[in-house]
Amino acid sequence: MPMAMPLLPLFNMLLFFHFFITIISAAKLTTTNSSFSMSFPLTTHSLSTNATAKMLSSSLMFSSRNTKAPPSSSSSYNLRSTFKYSMVLIVTLPIGTPPQAQQMILDTGSQLSWIQCHNKKAVKPPPPPPTPSFDPSLSSTFSVLPCTHPLCKPQIPDFTLPTSCDQNRLCHYSYFYADGSYAEGNLVREKLTFAPTHSTPPLILGCATYSSDARGILGINRGRLSFSSQAKINKFSYCVPPRQDQPGRAPTGSFYLGNNPHSTGFKYIPMLTFLQSQRMPNLDPLAYTVAMNGIRIGGKRLNISPAVFRPDAGGSGQTMVDSGSEFTYLVSEAYDKVREEVVRIVGRRMKKEYVYGGVADMCFDGRDAGVEIGRLIGEMVFEFEKGVEIVVPKERVLADVGGGVHCIGIGSSDKLGAASNIIGNFHQQNLWVEFDLTNRRVGFGGADCSRLG
Repeated sequence: MPMAMPLLPLFNMLLFFHFFITIISAAKLTTTNSSFSMSFPLTTHSLSTNATAKMLSSSLMFSSRNTKAPPSSSSSYNLRSTFKYSMVLIVTLPIGTPPQAQQMILDTGSQLSWIQCHNKKAVKPPPPPPTPSFDPSLSSTFSVLPCTHPLCKPQIPDFTLPTSCDQNRLCHYSYFYADGSYAEGNLVREKLTFAPTHSTPPLILGCATYSSDARGILGINRGRLSFSSQAKINKFSYCVPPRQDQPGRAPTGSFYLGNNPHSTGFKYIPMLTFLQSQRMPNLDPLAYTVAMNGIRIGGKRLNISPAVFRPDAGGSGQTMVDSGSEFTYLVSEAYDKVREEVVRIVGRRMKKEYVYGGVADMCFDGRDAGVEIGRLIGEMVFEFEKGVEIVVPKERVLADVGGGVHCIGIGSSDKLGAASNIIGNFHQQNLWVEFDLTNRRVGFGGADCSRLG
């Protein structure tokens, strides 16, 4: 009589093939001798203003001060994924062996990636989040970091990643954010399995058993524990689709790991990097920092010194490109000039004594205000080195924030409690943004992102 196959491996095998049959039916898989590209369809979710602000706060509060730049070795694969625009950019990635699809917020402003974990075999598991969570018991490549791991007991305390030993002698982490939200659980090792023969090495992730968010975060800044560093990704890029006013509809954009076939026409500017000796109290050395030169509104160049967009002796004034922030934020010297010009053009129409989300006070009433005010203001342009520009057309100068209110998608860094200029994803719509880690540069290219999904 032949030996029966154990039920768990059989289940894992069936789950593995079910996963790939599902995604291959909706995605395009391209392989070559050295790389492959793969796309994943994503769902649409909305996050509250507090959740978006929390993400930005986490990017600023928990950036590492004792890490190095990502490795320059080339990636062994190319991955194309997609996301749908809500208030943050969400990608779905295959975690574990066999893979389990996990929704993650794409955040170029933070380091640690973490997923929602829920062990279905636990005697009294915590209530599962509203989105499907990761079940560690179903993955053959999952392991938890013990308390003895150097990351759990560093010789120099790392305040960007608070860790401790739990009652089971496992490495426990806790993230507490400025708005009172949190994520905590164990630090673990796990793979991303893109295809039966293509996976990442084991990565250190957070496995959150308690959190105030329904999805995980894909931390992809320049820190040593970021996804790009651990997975040895040499470049990644994304294309943010434009917002749509129709209820229930969110166009699909694209997210690539590795080479992007659309990069031929990209224009590049250098990343600003900082040595350990250059670290300053208000500087995030792991952010994707660029040198912005100025801002134009309706064809008029505002009287703002380029020095305002560069870090000063204390690190204030840094300009970063951040997928995890919705709006763009400017330090007071730049924000005041922008607001002064907007008031000059449409000041009488501005909503009085109103501040959206505590940071944006250039807002207008009326269902058609986005079109009318945008036409009066004209296009907005962010100027960078080498003549590179981010052009925001007049149709997308204002964001519909609900309740018949439209706000210019720029907030005050001072109101946010930050000392940086931040280019948020609202001003990255219909724009390829590529982070070339090997050559330390950021590329931009215009596109109709909604046609790429």
